[in-house]
Amino acid sequence: MRHPFEIIPAERRTPILWSLLALAVASGAAAAVADKRLRTGAAPWGIVSFELAGTRERVHRILESWDEDARVSAAFSLGIDYLLIMAYANGLALACVMGADALKERGRAGAGLGAPLAWGQWLAGLLDATENAALLKILRGSDQALWPALARRCAQVKFGLVGAGVAYALLGYHARR
Repeated sequence: MRHPFEIIPAERRTPILWSLLALAVASGAAAAVADKRLRTGAAPWGIVSFELAGTRERVHRILESWDEDARVSAAFSLGIDYLLIMAYANGLALACVMGADALKERGRAGAGLGAPLAWGQWLAGLLDATENAALLKILRGSDQALWPALARRCAQVKFGLVGAGVAYALLGYHARR
């Protein structure tokens, strides 16, 4: 199945990709500043520890290790992450489309993976948004076991899809060289 980004003219793709990359870096930097307050013994990886906690018990340990300012920073980080999601999901989707074109032009294997991986980046963004919604429920006081488990599963699949997208984009970039 073709990806909608395939209709973007080739000469316009690179400037769009750079714009999305700049937005991803800026929003990621803002989230990283907030994340500094979230690194504790219970959450050594900050917000990522919270994303991957998976159980009420681990979530409680993390929340107990955060003071009120840290919890506000966590909410800010999750909020700014929605901007990051838009930037990385679209940027990686476009990079996968561009990678497929580069592989196809050089007659290399794997060109057919570009569109499915581009769709996968959009799925990663949807999973990331779902993960954030679950984590915000927890921050607002929900004690249901569903939310940490849902956040963890969404994060795991998201990281896998993003990793595959990055690897494919790099493969396509290398094919251009």
